[in-house]
Amino acid sequence: MRGDPEQGCFADGLVEDIIAGLSHIKWLFVVGRSSSFAYKGKPVDVTRVGRELGVRYLLQGSLRKNGAWVRISVQMIDAETGGHVWVERYDRPLDDIFALQDEITLSVVGAIEPSLRRAEIDRIKRIRPDSLNAYDLVLKAQPDVDSGIPGRVAKALPLLEHALALDPTYAPAHAFAAMCHHCIFLRGGLREENRAASIRHAEAAIVHGSDDAFALSFAGFSLGMDGHDRAAAFAAFEAALTVSPSSARTYIYGSLILGFAGEAERAIEWGERGMRLSPFDAWSFSAFHAFTLGHFYRGRYEAAAEAAYKAVQSNPALSFSYMLLAAALAKLGQRKEAKSAAARVLELQPAVRYSRHFAGVNCAPALTAALSEALRGTGMPE
Repeated sequence: MRGDPEQGCFADGLVEDIIAGLSHIKWLFVVGRSSSFAYKGKPVDVTRVGRELGVRYLLQGSLRKNGAWVRISVQMIDAETGGHVWVERYDRPLDDIFALQDEITLSVVGAIEPSLRRAEIDRIKRIRPDSLNAYDLVLKAQPDVDSGIPGRVAKALPLLEHALALDPTYAPAHAFAAMCHHCIFLRGGLREENRAASIRHAEAAIVHGSDDAFALSFAGFSLGMDGHDRAAAFAAFEAALTVSPSSARTYIYGSLILGFAGEAERAIEWGERGMRLSPFDAWSFSAFHAFTLGHFYRGRYEAAAEAAYKAVQSNPALSFSYMLLAAALAKLGQRKEAKSAAARVLELQPAVRYSRHFAGVNCAPALTAALSEALRGTGMPE
């Protein structure tokens, strides 16, 4: 902002990296460098620019340097309304300019995708239902898919089936369908047809979405959780991160697979990466589940209980969060609170049996034994 040529070069490099990072997100149309740089240093009328470039959203930023520190401000704007979709500020030491450039790029790209999805979901609500295409139908289904609740994901499935009827090769629709069947399988009766459907849609998402990090992440989750194939799951996750290194969902889903596998420290590491990229992600409860499992397995019961409480706050209607909370509280000797959490599990999922739940996700034997021992005195049926 002060006309320093060195800062200008750094800012230009940052813009180029962000454009490249956004271009890796399959469902986004991103205007290239030359068109973007045409507006550099000029007053911007967001509505006019959006119309000229044919885009719905604009990303703007500024950079200020103060001694050994740099402040970068970024905002995403709806070009139709002029309203802010997302705003963030980064204050960082200017030790390694290239490392800083990479860090800011990952943070911005990681935050933009969920923010834009929420904005697009709001936009879909204003469109006539009879004019929705496959992309619109998937976005319309997303809030129910993200709930993780069997009754809600069941409402999303007809929308996804409609999307696949319009385009049988649409990878995001297969990915969301896999997640729906996973939720119904795990929390709606452990029926084999749902498990098989989850795996079938996950495999289709990989076939048709080999360059789509979002689809690959959902597919990897279903293959790991329902197919009990962790090698295939992490092959999908690694492919997703190759396509888009800023994919928060990849790290969040991977953290839970690692948590159930008993890889405690790696589960926490992956979950922390995902939460740094998307602190308010709709699936943040899965990262908190991973933290709970990791800390519980290592005997850090206070940290496990703290993470379980955060999972409950993130999605209060999800029974598994209370199950983990009950186990951690039991280990802390807080029997009354543990029984209260267990009672809440039964309110949300009356037919639950924790031994069947752990078997359904192929939980590591030693972790299963530790969780089961903790839950036996809470009143929850085994």
